[in-house]
Amino acid sequence: MTAPLDVLVVGAGPTGLALAAQLRAYGTGFRIVDRSLDRVRESRALGIQPRTLEALAGFGVTDALVARGNPAMRLHLHLTRRTVSLPLFDIGLPDTPYPFLLFLAQAETENVLGEHLAARDVTVERGTELIGLEQQGPHVVCRLRGRDGTEETVTARYVVGCDGAHSTVRDRAGIDFEGYAYPHTYLLADLDVDGLEPGAVHSFMTGGGMLFFFPLGSPAPWRLLAVRPSDAPDGKVTLPLLQGIADRYGAQDLVLRDPVWMTDFRLHNRGAARYRSGSCFLAGDAAHIHSPAGAQGMNTGIQDALNLGWKLALVCRGAAPRELLETYGTERAPVGREVRRFTDRAFTIGTSPHPVLRFARSQLVPRLAPLVMRARAPRAWVFRTASELGIHYRRSPASTTGPRPPRHGPRAGDRLPDRPQGLQARTAAPGWHLLLTGPPHLWPDQRLAPVLAGREDLITVHRLGERSPWPGVAQALVRPDGHLGYVASGTEPEGLRDYVARWLPTDPA
Repeated sequence: MTAPLDVLVVGAGPTGLALAAQLRAYGTGFRIVDRSLDRVRESRALGIQPRTLEALAGFGVTDALVARGNPAMRLHLHLTRRTVSLPLFDIGLPDTPYPFLLFLAQAETENVLGEHLAARDVTVERGTELIGLEQQGPHVVCRLRGRDGTEETVTARYVVGCDGAHSTVRDRAGIDFEGYAYPHTYLLADLDVDGLEPGAVHSFMTGGGMLFFFPLGSPAPWRLLAVRPSDAPDGKVTLPLLQGIADRYGAQDLVLRDPVWMTDFRLHNRGAARYRSGSCFLAGDAAHIHSPAGAQGMNTGIQDALNLGWKLALVCRGAAPRELLETYGTERAPVGREVRRFTDRAFTIGTSPHPVLRFARSQLVPRLAPLVMRARAPRAWVFRTASELGIHYRRSPASTTGPRPPRHGPRAGDRLPDRPQGLQARTAAPGWHLLLTGPPHLWPDQRLAPVLAGREDLITVHRLGERSPWPGVAQALVRPDGHLGYVASGTEPEGLRDYVARWLPTDPA
């Protein structure tokens, strides 16, 4: 009898590809399938946040993403009588190597991740559709249909649905998708525009709505996003329609041309009732969909995948208890809910026909935005929120503070900052990383022996000396996803030993 596959990944968008990259890094047995015959060629999602760039750096793909993208740093806010140019991300974040929002078409993001997998002998099985799924004891029995119509049965220990808003995994696992649709129709296009200053985001704001142009470079110089006016004709999206809307929203001096892709769509705000059912998990759009405000969707999905992937890998390897998988929903579901709330508020303010909000967009914003955006504190708060650098898992069972927590510095559950510079790069390799601060003589090998015994291939030790995120003498265990699992002051190893005994037992059940 054929041994069950460790993980079946359903869906090969950015979320599924990121999950596959992490599983491959840990040597986990998996397959990744997608019913589409090819990867996306349109831009679709186009913003990569700093936290996502950090999280992907361990696979060696971030440099390629940055090289292909555009770290636009300014917003041109086109008001009724003037244009205000505002700095967006010049607030000097010292704790990340990527203090910018990277504009890059989703097609290019998928291309970079796909090339990474191909170089490691991972084949994305295109044209392969999940048509059946049934939980049988500890395993999931799946039926797949290939592009030639041939069907096969695959037994997997775990299945992860990265298959989008219309997820088959979610449907077959019986997980509700709760929420609502927005009342408007939205327009997207990748095209060229005469009259726009390159290298910046352009926003045209009126009482009737907002029009955005985002710099792309590929597959076209610009991405257009707009609300279709209620009195605009229905039907196919055409270039004359888009030009008319641009003129209507205050962009009369622009000439739209050479569209590569145009579409309209309805937006939804929905979330999965739970992120797991038995041995089936959801990630990305299969777990949460929302408006594109703040460029959160693809980034949240990739970070879902990188939270789940190492946990599946260690459990499949027998290096961690199955209890570790329960922390996925505990940690990521609150993030998904907060992203839905944040994007809903931002999008409602920008598009609502309510008289008060229409007045705010047409009258108040032109007067207040320049003053507010020139103040560093508001920009810092907005960027910190949108960048996802502030996401933490402090309430997770997998985040433990020792008996003597440091008075300053990151806490258990926080992401590890890049402070001192280069610290994230030192801890980017797969596995856990134990950070020890203070004079090296305080950390002899015999003191660490009870912690590392039987786990030498899972935990890498770093003696940081005096240059660390914490003052004085401290110990911290960094999880494989870059978040801190354990933090304490002093040199006593008992709390750390208890932590690894729970999450990295030498004889997991």
